[in-house]
Amino acid sequence: MARTISIGGQNFEIIRTRGYFYIDKTSFLSEWWEGGDSVTLITRPRRFGKTLNMSMTEQFFL
Repeated sequence: MARTISIGGQNFEIIRTRGYFYIDKTSFLSEWWEGGDSVTLITRPRRFGKTLNMSMTEQFFL
């Protein structure tokens, strides 16, 4: 079964509940959490998923 790709989707909950195609980036969470840094600066070019990663983090800790 083919999945729909969410173009510009920035809400992790919607992407998961509607079954959109998503590349799993949860390893980012474990690296970040185990790093133990007091401050984290996430720098990426435009359209590289910064907002989606923050939405995923928010859903993870709810």
